[in-house]
Amino acid sequence: MADFYEILEVPREASADDIKKAYRRLARQYHPDANPGDPDAEARFKELAAAYEVLSDPEKRGRYDRFGSAEGFDMGDPFGSGEGLGDLFEAFFGGGSPFQGGGRSRGPAGPPRGPDLDVSATLELADAVFGTQIDVTVRTAVACDDCGATGAAPGSSASTCTECNGVGEVRSVRQTVLGQIVSASACRRCGGSGQVILEPCATCSGEGRTVTDRTYTVDVQAGVDDGSTLRLTGRGAVGPRGGPAGDLYVRLRVKPDPRFERQGDDLVHPLRIAMTQAVLGTTLTLDTLDGPEELVVPKATQSGRLFRLRGRGVPHLHGRGRGDLVVVIDVEIPAKLDEESEQLVRKLAEHRGETVAPADEGFLSKIRSAFS
Repeated sequence: MADFYEILEVPREASADDIKKAYRRLARQYHPDANPGDPDAEARFKELAAAYEVLSDPEKRGRYDRFGSAEGFDMGDPFGSGEGLGDLFEAFFGGGSPFQGGGRSRGPAGPPRGPDLDVSATLELADAVFGTQIDVTVRTAVACDDCGATGAAPGSSASTCTECNGVGEVRSVRQTVLGQIVSASACRRCGGSGQVILEPCATCSGEGRTVTDRTYTVDVQAGVDDGSTLRLTGRGAVGPRGGPAGDLYVRLRVKPDPRFERQGDDLVHPLRIAMTQAVLGTTLTLDTLDGPEELVVPKATQSGRLFRLRGRGVPHLHGRGRGDLVVVIDVEIPAKLDEESEQLVRKLAEHRGETVAPADEGFLSKIRSAFS
């Protein structure tokens, strides 16, 4: 498989924003809708999507950079738990890994990751269908500018924690029938960072972060539905004292549209027409999301008949093309006719040999009384 960085045409040290810009540029160039019937463009687009899925995720990108595969794992951490083989040997036998030629000390755990954040955004139906860019504002924690996210007052620095000697964890030994078992836990004094702040920053009180409002511009892909969730990696709150940021999840809500009901990738539009139009046929101008469209209604159209406008629905989110716009005919029967119109309808019924109620009001009164 080709190198993902080569596929996106970026260097290996490219930033997350550089990778995103490269993907958007190339995706527009090779999108199947822009290259109909071109299998090479479709294959290139799939390669771009696969490369971006890995390189846009810091965790997957890290695995890819180490092993050449986003599905690989570190042999020092086969259990995905953050513990290498050396940690396991040290925990059970009280010494270092036999593969390292002696004991080793565990490095500081480092500042914790910041929390993920959620925000909701409301879209018009047309924006969900065609895609758009929206701005979302969220109350979040950001790095403190005054102390550079260290938490220490300007002119000072963090000190090594004397309780854990900068390791970030403390260990206790228990004697069991199987021998000594060593258990480790985060140092309570430094919170697992291995450092303590003796002179905290006055702005952030030693947290290394402050709370503020941040606005992000979010790309909304064409075809999203109500309830879709977008993940913005690294746009959540930052962790204390330089800890990495969490993710921002944008929950999408699509406003109901009085004209259309979404059913999968199809849009359904009820269209009421007059009885005379249904009988004699007509041509109507239909207002679609793509603009005005002419709809030919043939003679003798029955209520409930469907007309399908191909490719006027919602784009397929994970494929090519779009759904359809389905027009459902609803024939309107007049609730009340003036005398002249009623006579015309009666003549039509007489001409067709159809039995209808007489115009005699007394007769109608008898019918009403029978059901009262």
